[in-house]
Amino acid sequence: MRTAGAELRERLRGLGEGARVALSVEQWRQLGDYVELLFRWNERMNLTALDTGDRGLERLIIEPLLAVRRVPASATWMMDIGSGGGSPAIPMKIGRPEVRLRMVESRARKAAFLRHAVRELDLDAVAVENRRYETLTVRADTREAHDVVTMRGVGFDRWSGERLEELVRPGGVVLIFRARQQGELGGELAARLCVEEKVRLSATTQSELLVIRKRGKAMM
Repeated sequence: MRTAGAELRERLRGLGEGARVALSVEQWRQLGDYVELLFRWNERMNLTALDTGDRGLERLIIEPLLAVRRVPASATWMMDIGSGGGSPAIPMKIGRPEVRLRMVESRARKAAFLRHAVRELDLDAVAVENRRYETLTVRADTREAHDVVTMRGVGFDRWSGERLEELVRPGGVVLIFRARQQGELGGELAARLCVEEKVRLSATTQSELLVIRKRGKAMM
């Protein structure tokens, strides 16, 4: 099902109002343009599983906008790991345009889409890294450089927990989008990471957001 631009924007605004998300007309326009761009590219290459009903749009757009509320007011850098088709990263960037964004995607075709989307949506201060995220833990400009790190649909274990610890600043947060029926995190978390909050994002999608805080001082 394809949705006309004006109709799509109104659907998104209606879903946003129901979730008490307040954005400008320009921000809703950008979000509508992003969804339409994703539809077009998905017809040629499988970027992501797309559901164009309200449930799918909630997961794609509204959940990231709700997660923006957990981005610290003082945040300057966000990183999204395994960005794929651009959600949650792009909706969160549109919701907090002043925060710089780094999207990390190891697959070249998906990274090409992300770069195209950044240009088409006229997003400022966005970097696309076509590489595996663990390679960024040894770079001086990315190690402990992010106030927020986000993940959705990426496997999480002790090894990945340790890599996340190396990418987020002390006092910063890791936001993990996941299904509510998933089990508790235990040994997967590195020593300096602790689950601070579980946020129910949507009754419709049965999704939750894990808010994980990094404690301590910066690494040497």
